[in-house]
Amino acid sequence: MESKSIATNKKALRDFFLLEKWESGIQLQGSEVKSLRAGEVNFTDSFARIEKGEVVLYNLHIAPYPQASYLNLEPQRPRKLLLKKKEIEKINGLMTQKHLALVPTRIYFNKKGWAKVELALAKGKKLYDKREDIKRRDIDRELKRAFKGKKRGG
Repeated sequence: MESKSIATNKKALRDFFLLEKWESGIQLQGSEVKSLRAGEVNFTDSFARIEKGEVVLYNLHIAPYPQASYLNLEPQRPRKLLLKKKEIEKINGLMTQKHLALVPTRIYFNKKGWAKVELALAKGKKLYDKREDIKRRDIDRELKRAFKGKKRGG
């Protein structure tokens, strides 16, 4: 599936173990789509919550589109995410059972040109988990350098 990625939530990848992922639509208004196409989106502290059988995304900052003048909306307003009822029930069940968070991991346009948000059920990492990730990344980097040196020398 080809999709044009707009933004990735790197903080979520760093701070959480991502367990399951879902693709959802996002309810946008007015010039928000043009701002997304321009890449004017920021995931800082964004999260999703289930309220009254609907998934709502909070703190996703979509910058106002400059050419829209007075028609711009609040940049960090809550936005409804479009999922099927069975998916919402499944997510809600998993969240309440296992005390998990629902975080957006990336936002993109699919083949048809629709804006989509990738949501993930996430479990928070402890400080020692983050240190393990850093160690693993450093070891992988050193191994790649060693193999790269052998290829050039050999």
